[in-house]
Amino acid sequence: MFSARSLFQEIVDNDDSYRLFCSIAASGEAQGGWENGRIAALMPASMRELAPKVTRHGADEDKHGRIFHALLRKRGLTPTGVPGETDYTALLERQGIGLAHDKLRRDEPLTELDIITYLAHSRVTEQRAADQMVMLNKHFGHHPEVGKAIKMISHDEDNHLAYCHEELLRLARLGHGRAIQRILHDSAHAEIVVYRDVSLAVMDHMGRILKWPTAKSGALTAGIRAMYGYERLGGWRRMVSLRMPERRDPLGGPATSAPEFA
Repeated sequence: MFSARSLFQEIVDNDDSYRLFCSIAASGEAQGGWENGRIAALMPASMRELAPKVTRHGADEDKHGRIFHALLRKRGLTPTGVPGETDYTALLERQGIGLAHDKLRRDEPLTELDIITYLAHSRVTEQRAADQMVMLNKHFGHHPEVGKAIKMISHDEDNHLAYCHEELLRLARLGHGRAIQRILHDSAHAEIVVYRDVSLAVMDHMGRILKWPTAKSGALTAGIRAMYGYERLGGWRRMVSLRMPERRDPLGGPATSAPEFA
């Protein structure tokens, strides 16, 4: 019987599947870095105090993208094209979740509602990222090739999630509670669908690369659909709750560097 650990080990051990995994991850992180950089640059005057934290968030995402590229280089691999059906960020944008890239490309200040939308959307997607990194850290935190990268990225994702909780609670106290809850719910319901579709697409690509038998691919597909069923029935609620984090002001300083991955 296969497990999350055995599946990821299989992906890491094969150059072609590892190349696709790192390329998808690097692309998503780079998009996140660009988005945060633009949001910081377009911050409305009434919320300028948030700009350094948004900048720090973007710098972390850029760093993660560089880490995944460095992991490829260490194995003598180059990035590969990311299939459209595996592009989590683009598919969320297509669903109208988060801030549209067209808006971020303009040199027009964002509104307070735009920033609330960004933070609520990030609260949902950072929950997904943090959950995934907890799982990878549990099984591969001491892996000689990817362990150090996983630990570093997992720490950053926990900081990002804590930052979203802290800032959304602050904004709720300022009277934005209803808008925050509405956007959180809309984002979570859209995200679980996109995550299901991206997971199915990634597993389909991995299955063809690794020549998985039909029974194995079918079992994985069933597992992904079962997870979606759980999230649709109530699992999504973990993505919309807000609580004051133990890590306070987690993005209050400069971004940490990763010289070993340069």
